Amino acid sequence: MSDEQLRWLLKVIQPERTLALLPGGSGLGEAAYAGLLNLPVEVYANELDCLQKEASEAASALLSDHTVASMVDHLPLRKGARIVAFGDSLTSEPQSWAVILREMLAMRRSADQISFTISAVAGETTTHGLVRVGGIVNSRPDWILFLVGTNDARTQGLHPTKTLVHREETERNIAELRERVSRETTASSIWITPPAVNEAQVAAHSGLARFGVRFRNEDLERVAKIVRDGDGPVVDAFSKLGSPPPSELLMSDGLHFTLEGQKRLALEVIRGWSSLK
Repeated sequence: MSDEQLRWLLKVIQPERTLALLPGGSGLGEAAYAGLLNLPVEVYANELDCLQKEASEAASALLSDHTVASMVDHLPLRKGARIVAFGDSLTSEPQSWAVILREMLAMRRSADQISFTISAVAGETTTHGLVRVGGIVNSRPDWILFLVGTNDARTQGLHPTKTLVHREETERNIAELRERVSRETTASSIWITPPAVNEAQVAAHSGLARFGVRFRNEDLERVAKIVRDGDGPVVDAFSKLGSPPPSELLMSDGLHFTLEGQKRLALEVIRGWSSLK
């Protein structure tokens, strides 16, 4: 197995997160997670540690820019603020924009004792989000950062006739998520549009092709428009990162981000968030 394949497994499959939803899943331990990926436990643990260390280094590198550090200083966060990042694999992976942002806040604003929870599960659609959002509501957050809807635009097979979630249902789901947050919490929300993909790379990638996974940017653009058209602040990752994003921002599957891509997404979130009054 190449280093690229190993990293793809850890960044995309994420058994430690997907199995945590099952009774007792969070207590399985590294040996079980490694076994599910057919990896020696020491390889699994060492590589995961390496990914997490690189995410911390990415946070430090972003903060070395005084402009970025100032933006983090001016994020509208009270002392003891509770933040939740809610999404799918783009948010749940060990080097995600949310992990990098959490590290930046810990480095730059440790005295503020800010809590940052990542509630994200690979492969989930906005329909799954409706199931899980209750737990977020009950945690009484001050801010919720939503990056959902990428998997709504996913298709299966060589000649699909529909996306996993029809755009009208995506619109209803996102409206319901917004309504629940508004009605049941005092939290402020920032919505991030799903970014575009490299369609050819997605179709050619062996890890995705075995499941028949396909994406079209026109479908992702429809989801992005639904997010843009909603009330409240939006970070338009689809527009800002390009369609498709530059090659250095994407892993070989054309869907998930490299560390550089996650850094860029974290920066766009910070820019949008710090501009709020």
